[in-house]
Amino acid sequence: MHAMGERARIAARGLAMAPAETRTAALRTMASQLRAAADAVLAANAVDVASATARSLESHFIDRLSLNEASLTAIAAGIDTIAALPDQIGETMAEWTRPNGLRIARVRTPIGVIGMIFESRPNVAADAAALAIRSGNAIILRGGSDSANSVSAIGAAIRAALREAGLPEDAVQIVASTDRAAVGMMLAGLGGAIDVIVPRGGKSLVARVQEEARVPVFAHLEGVNHTYIHAAADPQKALDIVVNAKMRRVSVCGATEKLLIDREVLAQMLPPIAQALEALGCELRGGPESQRIHPMKRATTEDWRTEYLAPILSIRAVSDIEEAIAIIGMYGSQHTDAIVTEDQAAADQFLREVDSAIVMHNASTQFADGGEFGFGGEIGIATGRLHARGPVGAEQLTTFKYVVRGNGQVRP
Repeated sequence: MHAMGERARIAARGLAMAPAETRTAALRTMASQLRAAADAVLAANAVDVASATARSLESHFIDRLSLNEASLTAIAAGIDTIAALPDQIGETMAEWTRPNGLRIARVRTPIGVIGMIFESRPNVAADAAALAIRSGNAIILRGGSDSANSVSAIGAAIRAALREAGLPEDAVQIVASTDRAAVGMMLAGLGGAIDVIVPRGGKSLVARVQEEARVPVFAHLEGVNHTYIHAAADPQKALDIVVNAKMRRVSVCGATEKLLIDREVLAQMLPPIAQALEALGCELRGGPESQRIHPMKRATTEDWRTEYLAPILSIRAVSDIEEAIAIIGMYGSQHTDAIVTEDQAAADQFLREVDSAIVMHNASTQFADGGEFGFGGEIGIATGRLHARGPVGAEQLTTFKYVVRGNGQVRP
C-alpha cells in the first residue's frame, strides 16, 4: 500500500506537468478503451451481481452494482464530455498589482493524490479516474469487495489508455486487497502520499472515514432530500416533478425521500400524486392529515430522518414556506432540496434560506448529478462547506498557488 502511494505521488507530478492536450488525448483513449472492453467489463460485472444476488443483498445495492450495455455507453460518453471540458491547470484565477510593484496571481493547480473509497457502484471507478486525469491528479481507488471484479476490469482499460497516451499508468491505481486494513492505511494517508480522501457509499462507510481520516475529507452524507409543494404550485408540474424525483431511480442519492405540501392545497394536490406513485409501486407513509386525505401507513419520527433508497416516500402537511424550511433544516441532510411553485418570491426565499448543497426550483431532485450539471461526471456530492460543495467535478478537484513576480522589492 505504501509503495502504491509512492508511485501515485511520482505519477501525480508527471501528470500535472503533462500538456493539456496529452491529458485530453488520454481521456478520449480511455473512453475508447472502455467501449472496446465492454464484453470483459460486463462479464466481470455479471460475476459480481450473481454473487450479490446469491447473498440476498438489498435490491437498491444490486441496482447500484449492475452494469449493462446502456450504462457502459453512458460511462464512456461521460468521459468524452470530461475530455471536452477546458483544462484549467495553470489557469490564472485572479491577478493584481500592489502599490510596491509586486504582481500577484492566483493560479489553479492539481490537488495531488486523491484517495477514493467507494461501495457497490463500479461506474464510480471510471468517473473518478476521468475527473482525476482532467484535473491533473493521481488517484488511488478502493472499491468494495462486492464490485471487485467489475472495478478490476474497468481499471485495466483505464490504465491501458494511460499507457497508450504516454502518461504514467500509476496515475490510476486500483487497490486489489479487500482487507479492511487497506482502508485504514488510506485514511492514515499512506505516509503522506494522499492529499484528500473521498468516501462514496453508505452511512457506515462515511462515518468511519470521517472518524478515522488523518487527511482532509470531501464528505458525502446521505441524501435525505425534500420536495416542497408550495400553495402556488402548478398541479401538473408538481405531479410530474414528484413522481420523477422519487421514482426515476430510487437508489440514487438525489432521489426525493420526503414530500412536504402546503396545508392549503393538500386536498387538491395529494390524491393525484399519491395515486401516481402507488401505481408505480411506491409505499406512502404520512402524518394524520395526509392519512385523512389518502390512505397510507402512519409515518414515525424516524421516517423523517431516513434515506430509504427504496420506493418509499414520507408525506407531511405544512402551514407555509417558513415551516417547510424549518423542517428541512431539522430533518434534511443538506444534500438536495426543491420547491415547486409559480410564486417567484417564494422560490427566491426558499433558494436563499435553505442551506443545502443543492437547492432547486421547479425541477426534480434527480438532477443532483455532476453529469446533469455539465461536469461530465462527479466524484461524489459534497455536503460539507469547505473547499467543495455539491457535485465534485474536475474544477473542484483543483486547488491554487500564488505566483508573485517582483523587480528587486524588499520589505522594509
